[in-house]
Amino acid sequence: MVTDKIILGIDPGTTIMGFGLIGIIKGQMSLIQMHELQLSKYADHYLKLKQIYKRTTEIIDVHKPDEIAIEAPFFGKNVQSMLKLGRAQGVAMAAGLNREIPITEYSPKKIKMAITGNGNASKVQVAKMLQGLLKIKELPKNLDATDGLAAAVCHFYNHGKLEGGKKYTGWGAFVKQNPEKLNS
Repeated sequence: MVTDKIILGIDPGTTIMGFGLIGIIKGQMSLIQMHELQLSKYADHYLKLKQIYKRTTEIIDVHKPDEIAIEAPFFGKNVQSMLKLGRAQGVAMAAGLNREIPITEYSPKKIKMAITGNGNASKVQVAKMLQGLLKIKELPKNLDATDGLAAAVCHFYNHGKLEGGKKYTGWGAFVKQNPEKLNS
């Protein structure tokens, strides 16, 4: 398939990382792939991070996405879960930044709003909307793959409108936009 652009969407997680790729041809989206990386078999958190980096790099090398959209961690009450999720997101971002692919971060509400028109939509509602939009025959058992796909579709819909999203084009841009992280 010849595409004008390929967008990789990632839903980072330490149990399951969902991802989806869409191709854009003459302004129209088409599904390339959606899948998930099962991480529950790894007991060690650092092995999980290594697998996230390795698999994200492999996806990038195989599909050569032009842009990456990633779901930002939501703010929850469990600080340890937030820390682990932030690390997973950071490792996935590092894989893209290492290949100098522009990355845009979207909040879960922004992604749900872009797909369903409702920022409080359920995972099932998002998946069903994507199923109709991209003519997906069968939805996956776990909806982490559709969450990753939703990030890619959200990016397509929001192209050029970065309100609510953070964009990084490389390590330099990331450091410039996050100087407080240098001393962390």
